[in-house]
Amino acid sequence: MKSRSRPPILLGFLFLSLAAIFTAAGEKPNVILIITDDQGYGDLSCHGNPVLKTPHMDQLHSESVHFTDFHVAPMCSPTRGQLMTGVDAMRNGCTAVCQGRSMMRREFPTMPEFFAKAGYATGHFGKWHLGDSYPHRPQDRGFQETVHHRAWGITSLADYWQNTYFDPVLSHNGVDKKFAGYCTDIFFDKSMKWIEKMQAEGKPFFLYLPTNTPHVPNICEKKYAEPYRGKHDGKPMPAEFYGMIANLDENLGKLEAFLEERGLRDNTLLIYLSDNGTQSNQAKEIFNAGMRDKKTSVHEGGHRVPCFVRWPAGKLRHGTDIDDLTQVQDLLPTLIDLCGLKRDDASFDGTSLARLLKGEDKTVPDRKLVVQYRVSGAAWNSAVVLWKKWRLVGRHTLYHVGEDPGQTRNVATDHPGIVTAMTAHYEAWHAEAKALFDKERWITVGSENANPMILYAQDWTGDYCDNRSGLTQARAKGYWNVIVDCEGAYELELRRWPKESTKTLSEGMAGAGDRSRSARPIAAANVQIAESNYTLDAGPGSQQVTFRTNLPAGKTQLQTCFLDSEDRILCSAIYVYLRRLPDNEVDLTPATDRVPKGNAPANLRNR
Repeated sequence: MKSRSRPPILLGFLFLSLAAIFTAAGEKPNVILIITDDQGYGDLSCHGNPVLKTPHMDQLHSESVHFTDFHVAPMCSPTRGQLMTGVDAMRNGCTAVCQGRSMMRREFPTMPEFFAKAGYATGHFGKWHLGDSYPHRPQDRGFQETVHHRAWGITSLADYWQNTYFDPVLSHNGVDKKFAGYCTDIFFDKSMKWIEKMQAEGKPFFLYLPTNTPHVPNICEKKYAEPYRGKHDGKPMPAEFYGMIANLDENLGKLEAFLEERGLRDNTLLIYLSDNGTQSNQAKEIFNAGMRDKKTSVHEGGHRVPCFVRWPAGKLRHGTDIDDLTQVQDLLPTLIDLCGLKRDDASFDGTSLARLLKGEDKTVPDRKLVVQYRVSGAAWNSAVVLWKKWRLVGRHTLYHVGEDPGQTRNVATDHPGIVTAMTAHYEAWHAEAKALFDKERWITVGSENANPMILYAQDWTGDYCDNRSGLTQARAKGYWNVIVDCEGAYELELRRWPKESTKTLSEGMAGAGDRSRSARPIAAANVQIAESNYTLDAGPGSQQVTFRTNLPAGKTQLQTCFLDSEDRILCSAIYVYLRRLPDNEVDLTPATDRVPKGNAPANLRNR
């Protein structure tokens, strides 16, 4: 019998198909990392919530490896800094949401920087909250494309004036632009458009998609909140909070359909987690997965969160629980191993979970972890030590969450050896971490990468001032640690309200006739920088006081004060619009011995 040869076209097609298979097998995985804001472990129906419906999150859960004892910080910035660096908050410097403590120190490389070095496109759409002035912005820390709001969220002090969740003004690669739609919809939509562009360019991508929902203010379209009006078992339901999660779930479904349609699903490594426990008291009362407390607490409900990992082409242990003690610092070294990135000489406090995810290891090595955040950095403020299922909260309170998930029974006196071992670990950890915590974080002014620029009150060292109440009260004081990029003439424009508000220095929130506490009798302003002192009167109806001074290159502190008619300190400038002037002759503000009366921001240094 005469053998039949295969048609050349069929052979060519077979060759191309096989080539495509082998190429796909060798491709770098794309990575999508979704982190929601203030969604607790119990705020998903797949975790047992009796009210909330999250079908797309549930589907992702069913297809993923799920870490069931996964921990973050009890507030957002420390979690995000740990995620980006793989280093404990106390060691990377980002331990709080403001007061100069929401910025990571520059010597730590970030997650997008590792991906960018490996040839990945890096995109960021959503929240950042790791510094809003150069060199701490997302575009300064490894992201090639970014669309985000400033500070903790839309309506925060640093956010665009009178922004809302609908049709917000957002920063696109450093330029404020107005976008149409609801904030979460915008971030998902822009993410998918960016992915489509990267796919067309043949680039592997790392997408960081940190939503600002379901953080307060609780705002969403009525159609998402309406199913959650009323009560459940006599307890009021948080309709808008649940509605924001329902909208998130819908957007996750759209993203999943998009990945499937574009042929990207199999070779995309998708991670879904939250940044801390639930923000809603009502949600906590309805269902909190048996845990105690919520956001800001060092009890379990403040820092144990969902974490799902799916990568179909990676042959992970999909559909299984991993109950080992794990933390957000583990994700960066894990991604480095799974994606074949170069670690170089970077070291992490986290441990790679790659072999655990693949089933090559059955457990992680025994280890003790510490969760500590807030501004002080003092021992045990606020801190918890985790070891297996033991939780040492403060110095004297021990729980076993395996036997007592609600943390109702202090068993410290029954297990003195456990307390001693966990205390010794914490003391050794804190001795090293506190020395690193004390290192300052610096904002650079006058750089060609950010000139002009704005300094915001939430990034100063001093009083808490990162939301609208701090802005309207205008009583907080602080100073900025700055590095002057190069010697020259600089203009410093001190403002109490953001420029786009067009409000005068002294008027209150409601306008010039406002008689509330938000009206302030600002009559003058003072600047102290580079060992020089400057004071100028504020003209009638002025929106700012402007200083021009020569500054030497190097590190210094910028202190500002608004003064009343008797030169008594009212507050610091909430915003400083700063720019390095051209190298031609300018009229400079003369230094003066006219100094503020009262407690200046410098007095905050030793707090």
